[in-house]
Amino acid sequence: MDPGDPSSTQVLPVGSDWSTYLRFYGPYFAVVLLLLLGAAMASAAEASFFALTPQDRARYRESNEPTQRRIATLLDRPKRLLASLVILNNLLNIAIVLIVTYMTWVATALSHTSGWVLAAVTVTTTIGIVVFGEMVPKIYAAQYAPATAGRTYWLARIALFVFAPVAKLLVSLSNQIDKRIQRKGYKLSAEELSDAVELTGSDASEEERELLKGIVNFSNLTARQVMRARMDITAFPDDLPFPQLLAQLNDAGYSRVPIYHETIDQIEGILYLKDLLPHLQADASFDWKPLLRPAFYIPETKMVDDLMQDFQRKRVHMAVVIDEYGGTRGLVTLEDIIEEIFGDINDEFDDETPTGYRRVDEQTVIFEGRTPLTDVCRVLDVDPTAFDAVRGDSESLGGLLLELFSRLPQAGDEITFDDFTFHVLLADDKRIREVRVTQQNLTEK
Repeated sequence: MDPGDPSSTQVLPVGSDWSTYLRFYGPYFAVVLLLLLGAAMASAAEASFFALTPQDRARYRESNEPTQRRIATLLDRPKRLLASLVILNNLLNIAIVLIVTYMTWVATALSHTSGWVLAAVTVTTTIGIVVFGEMVPKIYAAQYAPATAGRTYWLARIALFVFAPVAKLLVSLSNQIDKRIQRKGYKLSAEELSDAVELTGSDASEEERELLKGIVNFSNLTARQVMRARMDITAFPDDLPFPQLLAQLNDAGYSRVPIYHETIDQIEGILYLKDLLPHLQADASFDWKPLLRPAFYIPETKMVDDLMQDFQRKRVHMAVVIDEYGGTRGLVTLEDIIEEIFGDINDEFDDETPTGYRRVDEQTVIFEGRTPLTDVCRVLDVDPTAFDAVRGDSESLGGLLLELFSRLPQAGDEITFDDFTFHVLLADDKRIREVRVTQQNLTEK
């Protein structure tokens, strides 16, 4: 008698009635249903425990309900709890497949049917496990996490107790793998990428390196870092007579300007110069205010790469930067954003000399006080974080000096920070206009 042949160890005679089959297969079906119920509960426990919010966990720790406090204790070691529940769930699913496979194997051998029945039953069983043992309980548990966690707590505690040694080993292996991946350094910060650009081969020109650095740092910039400050905004009141408006637009040299009512905090809209072209011959009484286009407002914390996408989607070239109180903080244009990558872009209306700074020698550069610190760092060829320790919330060179002096400096004042000496050349009662920056120990760097 071959024990591997089910026909040689058959328990049921061929042709047995349904009651005989039921007595033989009934216990197996009952065990399968119990195992499926256990797998469903394990899946529900896994989903519900890890769907609890941090607020739920904090409340459970302070709860007077013992079960809730124990749930919070279990979640203090989430990886070990998860590993225990996954092990339990997989063992139950494997047991279901083995029992159903054995039942089908015996049945097909007794009835002499072909092997495709075994394959069909195996596929059906797998689908049943996925639907009723995984998907349905997890969806339900995620929706009613606190209640489900309370009902399945006992199962999670048993799983953690029984499979603690194996779970601990798996968690330890996982932690070792995580540490190795972190040591590999697969994630690089923008500063590290910028440093890598500096190490590029000698065949890369200075312009190419500056372009690469601009691209790398682009995603870390906010609107506050690239905006034109409030005091530097060219804007006109909405009560200007038409001839005076045309004259001031001609002097300004901008194709788009903000228009305000009474104060610059009340921007009424943006005036496009091209919208005035059909009305250049209009008389002095011409009402030009209906030509204003709606202003696009953004917070100063808006990321520049997101702002670029907004410009493309809304098909605008200018955004008004507002503070937390709704006041005007600054102005950002598409040109400002592009210049962060490509550097200063001069058109026929701009001076031929670079705006914002002029280099005196290898160690000395004269900057306008309004120059953004990102531009200062780029011109001085230093790390963008060089002034982070003292800059506070300032985004311009003038703001940095206000932080260093703790007052409004006057012309002739000088202060040193790290390897940099700042000498105020021009200043008035309201702002710092021109600063000479000297780098010490430049040859050592």
